[in-house]
Amino acid sequence: MGIQQTIIGLREELNQHNHNYYVLDKPSISDFEFDQKLKELQLLEAKHPEFYDENSPTQRVGGTITKNFQTVVHENRMYSLDNSYSKEDLQDWEVKIQKVLGNVNLQYTCELKYDGASISITYEDGKLLRAVTRGDGFQGDDVTNNIKTIKSIPLQLQGQFPPKFDIRGEIILPFEGFDKMNQELIEIGELPYSNPRNTASGSLKLQNSAEVAKRPLDCLLYFIIGNDLPFKTQYQGLEIAREWGFKVPIESKLATNLDEVFDYINYWDVHRHDLPYETDGVVIKVNDFNHQNELGYTAKSPRWAIAYKFKSEQVTTTLNSISYQVGRTGAITPVANLEPVQLAGTIVKRASLHNADQIEKLDIRVGDEVFVEKGGEIIPKIIGVAKRGNQLESTKYITHCPECNTPLTRKEGEAQHYCPNFYGCPPQIIGRIQHYISRKAMDIEGLGGETVTLLYNNGLVKDYSDLYELKIEQLIPLERMAQKSGENLVNGIEKSKETSFERVLFALGIRYVGETVAKKIAKHYKNIDAISNASLMDLILVDEIGERIAQSVIEFFENENNKKIIERLKGFGVQFEIVEKYNPDATEKFLGKIFVVSGVFEKFSRDDLKKTIEDNGGKVGSSISSKTDFVVAGDNMGPAKLEKANQLGIPIISENDFLKMIHEN
Repeated sequence: MGIQQTIIGLREELNQHNHNYYVLDKPSISDFEFDQKLKELQLLEAKHPEFYDENSPTQRVGGTITKNFQTVVHENRMYSLDNSYSKEDLQDWEVKIQKVLGNVNLQYTCELKYDGASISITYEDGKLLRAVTRGDGFQGDDVTNNIKTIKSIPLQLQGQFPPKFDIRGEIILPFEGFDKMNQELIEIGELPYSNPRNTASGSLKLQNSAEVAKRPLDCLLYFIIGNDLPFKTQYQGLEIAREWGFKVPIESKLATNLDEVFDYINYWDVHRHDLPYETDGVVIKVNDFNHQNELGYTAKSPRWAIAYKFKSEQVTTTLNSISYQVGRTGAITPVANLEPVQLAGTIVKRASLHNADQIEKLDIRVGDEVFVEKGGEIIPKIIGVAKRGNQLESTKYITHCPECNTPLTRKEGEAQHYCPNFYGCPPQIIGRIQHYISRKAMDIEGLGGETVTLLYNNGLVKDYSDLYELKIEQLIPLERMAQKSGENLVNGIEKSKETSFERVLFALGIRYVGETVAKKIAKHYKNIDAISNASLMDLILVDEIGERIAQSVIEFFENENNKKIIERLKGFGVQFEIVEKYNPDATEKFLGKIFVVSGVFEKFSRDDLKKTIEDNGGKVGSSISSKTDFVVAGDNMGPAKLEKANQLGIPIISENDFLKMIHEN
C-alpha cells in the first residue's frame, strides 16, 4: 500500500472512531489506541505535506489563530422563533396555521430546545466547507477553524448526500464538562464561568483554535436547508442527518396532533433535569415541507414553527435600591438593584422594573423581599413582593432626569417617562452614537461603545456626524488608544461610507424605525430626500408603516438639528440612496400588480419566482385579498388559498402561464 493510501485509510478509520465515540457514544477502541493512530497520521502528514487535507482528523487539535472573524452573509437567513408559554398559545398557533392551509392532515415534529449558541454549517461534496454564527440572522462570523475542533461535528459525511447544503444546530457545553472547567479555574484561584450557554458562545470567538479544542463543546443538529434534499419532512430530515454522521438528539418525536405534542411537553418538563445539557423548552415544527413553504415567514420568524418555553425558575431576594437609566431616545428605565442571588445558572444583581405603572402595580419598595424570575427575556424581572420590608411609603417615581435634571414628560397613553432634553442629555447623545456605530447599523470596525463614551467625554464628538472629522492625532492621547488602534478606528469610520442606505436609515436612530421598517421605507422611497419630503398620509400608505411610525419619521425630519446632521453626513459621502443593481432583464410590465405565490414549482424556487416578479415591477403579497391581481399556483397549493382565490374571483395562473406573461411583448 502506498503512503497516500495509508494516510487516507488512517483518516477514514479515525473519523469513524470519532463518530463512534462522540456521536454514537459507543467507542470501539481505547483512548490510548486512538492517540497512537492519530500520532502516526500526524507524522505521515508532516513528512508528506503534498497530501495535506484541511479536513483531516489531525486538524481538530486546532492551532489556527484568527485575529478578526470575517463577516459572512447567510445564504439562507437564520430566523428566530416565536415563543409560547401556555397550551392555549399553541392552540391559537394551530388555528392560524389551519386558516392558511385549510383542513389538511397536520403532523408536528417535537424537539427539545437546546440552550447554546446557534450555528450554520455548510457542506459541499460531503466536506465541511464553512461554519458561521447566527449573528443578526442575516450575517454572522466565520468560525470554521474553531468549529472543526468539535469532535461530534463530521468533517467528512457518510453515505449519499446532496452536493451542497446548510445544517443548523446549537453549540452546547454539557454540564459535566462545564463543571470540570470551573473546578480547574477555582483550583488556580480564578473566577468560575457563569453558565454553560455563555461559555459555549464565548468559546466560538476565541482567537486560538487550540484553546477551543481544549473545551468539551458539543454540537446538536436540528435542521437542514438546501436544494433537492432527499426528504420531504422535518422528521425524515433528522433521521437522514443521523445516517450522514451528524449528532441529532434521539429525543425528537413525530406527533400526529396537538394532544401528542402536549404529552411530549409534559414528559420533558419533568425529565429535562435528567439530560446532560441545558434545555429551556420544546420546539414544535409543522412536519411537511410543502406545508412549511405555504406558511412562509413573518419579518422575524417562521410561521411553521414555535417554541414552547418551560416555566421559569424563580427565587426571592432583597431589593436594595432603585436606579434610573436614560436610553438613547430619552426613555427612562427603572432598574432594581438586588442582593446577589443564584438564578437559572447565573448570579443576578439587577432586574428590570419596566416603568412607573409596573412599580405601582406591584407596590415594590426598597427593602422588600421580592420574587425574581428569568422567563423568555434575557434580563430577569421582579414579579411580586414576597415579604414587605420597613419602608412605609410607596415608591415615588422620579420627576427629573437623573443625568441632566430636566423635568420628565409622559405622553397620554404611554407607559414610559421621557427626558425631552434630546440634544443636551449625555446618555441620549452617547446612546445615539453607539446605536449609529452598532453592528446592525453602520458596523464601524475599531469603534465600540466604551470608545464612544471616551470620545464624547473628551469633547471630540457631540453627534454621529462628528465621527467623520476625527483625526488620528486627536485619538492617540486618549486612554487605551495607540497609533494602530487610532488608525483602525479612522479607517473603520471611512469604510462605513460604503454602508447601504437601508442600514444608514436604521442607524439614524429614528424612534420606532427598527431594522425591518428601515428596509421597507428605504425600498419604497429610494433616497433620503424623498423620505424627508413625504407627507404623513404618504408614509402611512407604505406597507407595514402605521401612524405612530409615520408621525415619528415626520418629527425627525422636521427637526433643524437632524437636518444639519444629515447635510453634514451627505457632505462626508454617507450613502443616502439605494444603489440599484443593474438587471438587464428587468421590466415594468407588472407595475402596480400584486402576486401571491403558492405551492411548489419546477422551473423556479419560490424565492427566484418572487424576485422575478419584483424585477418586473410587481409586488409579492403574503396573503390573498381583494387587492391581489394573480395567484401563481404550483403543486400542493394550499387549499385555503385556493378557496379564497376562487371566492374573490382572482385569476389562478400556472408556472407556465407566468413564463408566457414574462415573455409577452
